[in-house]
Amino acid sequence: MLYQVLYALHTTYSGFNVFRYITFRTLLAGLTALVISFWLGPIVIEKLSSLKVGQQIREDGPERHLAKAGTPTMGGVLILFSGILATLLLADLSNAYIWLALMVTIGYAAIGFVDDYRKLRGRSSAGLSARQKFGLQLALGLIAGFVLVNMPSFSTTLNFPVIKGVRPEIGMWYVPFAALVIVGASNAVNLTDGLDGLAIGPVAIASATIGVFAYVAGNAKLAEYLQIAYVPGAGELLVFCGALVAAGLGFLWFNAYPAQMFMGDVGSLPLGAAIGFVALASKQELVLPLLGFVFVAEALSVIFQVASFKIRRKRIFKMAPIHHHFELMGWPEPLIIVRFWIIAIICALLALATLKLR
Repeated sequence: MLYQVLYALHTTYSGFNVFRYITFRTLLAGLTALVISFWLGPIVIEKLSSLKVGQQIREDGPERHLAKAGTPTMGGVLILFSGILATLLLADLSNAYIWLALMVTIGYAAIGFVDDYRKLRGRSSAGLSARQKFGLQLALGLIAGFVLVNMPSFSTTLNFPVIKGVRPEIGMWYVPFAALVIVGASNAVNLTDGLDGLAIGPVAIASATIGVFAYVAGNAKLAEYLQIAYVPGAGELLVFCGALVAAGLGFLWFNAYPAQMFMGDVGSLPLGAAIGFVALASKQELVLPLLGFVFVAEALSVIFQVASFKIRRKRIFKMAPIHHHFELMGWPEPLIIVRFWIIAIICALLALATLKLR
């Protein structure tokens, strides 16, 4: 909205021509989201506390978590409001990728909100059933995938990192593949959200990195030089990613150990889905497992734990997701968090390195 108004003035005042640049609008969107989240953070905490929107703690979880019971949750609304508002103000709203990214984010936020609400209403750590949650996520993922493959100039090929020239065409199979990526990313981030600041750090790192991929994919010259798929219009998603990164950092100010509020499913589900969608839109779907290795490791730890117990009646980890395993090994919570952030940064750098290894 603000972009359309201000850029229209460039014919009269040449200084407004700066709004044509995606990088400038990304920085401005980031600053806007950061200011909004800093300003609204204390208000959101106070409001959630007055509504008694307190975190319910798993009875079988680490004992140290029992002290966190009652900490305001559903703080993800702060990230979403700040990030989405900044995007609406500074992104090019004629860009279809922006609207589809917002649709995916808001849709998954609605699922997370219902899940959180049911947990709070029932005063337990159980919300929507696994079948209900997965069904809703899958439906939204399929819709997003279908819209994506029918967008002009969007290719249904898979682009392998490092291996140059290997781009298999999968046609309409891209729709369920896209749904799998979005649903998988959403749930992986959700499983990671178990310690103060553990999820939002890697989310911010992954969002910034995938935003770079989107910008490169949307620039014809850069895409040709780096030998990656060119996706007209995808570069605008950098504004969306920049807003999410800054909104996440604003939230981290209040979520850092010891947390004043938690993200909740209303935050973790849409943030993961947003990262998955941008990876699809920028044709970097197969880089996502490397970029989001922390999330992948958390998800796999749960899968392996459940499979091992069902097949062997033995557990691989002391507790899953894997961050709880390290807790039960005696690692202090801040140590786990910072080390996971370091791993996320290393993986982001390795993912960016694939741009030159083509």
